[in-house]
Amino acid sequence: MTGKNWKLEGDYFEACNCDIVCPCVFLGNPDQGECDVTIAWHIDKGHFDDTFLDGLNVVAVFHTPGNMFTGPKWKAALYLDERATKEQADALGKIYSGKAGGFFAVIAGFIGELAGVRPVPIKFEVDDKSRAWQIPSTIELTIEGMEGADKSKEVTVSNAPMLVAPGFAAVVAKSTKNSYSDHGMKWDNSSKNGFYSRFAYAP
Repeated sequence: MTGKNWKLEGDYFEACNCDIVCPCVFLGNPDQGECDVTIAWHIDKGHFDDTFLDGLNVVAVFHTPGNMFTGPKWKAALYLDERATKEQADALGKIYSGKAGGFFAVIAGFIGELAGVRPVPIKFEVDDKSRAWQIPSTIELTIEGMEGADKSKEVTVSNAPMLVAPGFAAVVAKSTKNSYSDHGMKWDNSSKNGFYSRFAYAP
């Protein structure tokens, strides 16, 4: 079946306005009563049917005006790598909208408003425990992994009820910069919660 043969894998990270560690991953209420979260994916290797998606980036922004899982529903915006061809952009749109099934089909059920989907230049950087994304005039996001008692190991959350990358332990991080302005949403949530890990999705 067209669109049922797809797979993505790579690196993801996120940051929100909750304190460290965000209670939303445990199905709890956001620390501030609502959650503003930016999630970004760098696809190392991926395909949708015969369309290859290697090396592309995707960013999603969500405003959740209460508990993520009991409601109200979320407002979302999606940004696709401007380097994507039309076929690649169409494939990413189908996957991340949930139309192709899998993890994103579950997430789609929580969304009440999709504010927009558009191609943008996305700058992605990884440096040891640091992760950074930038979309000019829209998003600036940098997080840094937290230091644990054993400084040689990452601080992680595993087997939580709701993680963006199921099956992977989420590394606990703190944002050093987290600003956003678009679609009537605007915030600066620096010095708040962050996570990063590998990811792998399929239908």
